[in-house]
Amino acid sequence: MDKESKMDINSVLGIILALTAIIGGQILEGGHIGSLVQVAAFLIVVGGTVGAVLLQSPVRIFVNGIKMGAWVFFPPEKSPHVLIKQITSWAHIARKEGLLALESHVKVVSDPFLKKGLQLLADGSTSEKIREALEIDISAMESFQRQSAKVWEAAGGYAPTIGILGAVLGLIHVMENLSDPDLLGQGIAVAFVATIYGVGLANLVFLPIANKLKSIINENVVRHEALLDGFIAIADGENPRLIENRLNGYFI
Repeated sequence: MDKESKMDINSVLGIILALTAIIGGQILEGGHIGSLVQVAAFLIVVGGTVGAVLLQSPVRIFVNGIKMGAWVFFPPEKSPHVLIKQITSWAHIARKEGLLALESHVKVVSDPFLKKGLQLLADGSTSEKIREALEIDISAMESFQRQSAKVWEAAGGYAPTIGILGAVLGLIHVMENLSDPDLLGQGIAVAFVATIYGVGLANLVFLPIANKLKSIINENVVRHEALLDGFIAIADGENPRLIENRLNGYFI
């Protein structure tokens, strides 16, 4: 259920369109692409932003947040119809052979949430106990993923400020070398490009990634809630067809 699916074309097109618009506008205005490439400015903005995010985030949250960034291009596989079919098949088995028959299916399921739900069913747990146990898992998963997504949101908040800091550092460098014309241009370039990097990374990379991750997390929560509803319905002995119709309502 958490396997990555095919590439998200929208994310790729979005980045290409944004970069094309910015670079194309620079060229149309008579500027040079090379003027936007400043290693010093990049180090100031990226290094400062990463450092600030590391300072506020536990290592476990930071690392998971970076890993989740891949979801923007390769989101977790949804396959809602596959999940509904699987739940429905388990409902048929439980109704014909009893809940204990699901014990053999626990070993072949790799997803921890599905495995736990099936095991609770096979153990004869009541629907109340199943709801209580799985809701804790859903809440913990949602909390952890949202904290991880905030790594990118925090980066989007810090980057513009770090960019301004880079601009100030560049201007200080300019003021210290007023007598050397060769260093004036370099210092001014670093000053302005640092601001561009800060604002650009925040609004074209960090914040869009954070918002997309939030959307994916919402979909994950809905998917897990649908599975929870399915497990409870099986425990209550509901008709498999009714279970299938109810679960379809989660994925409109």
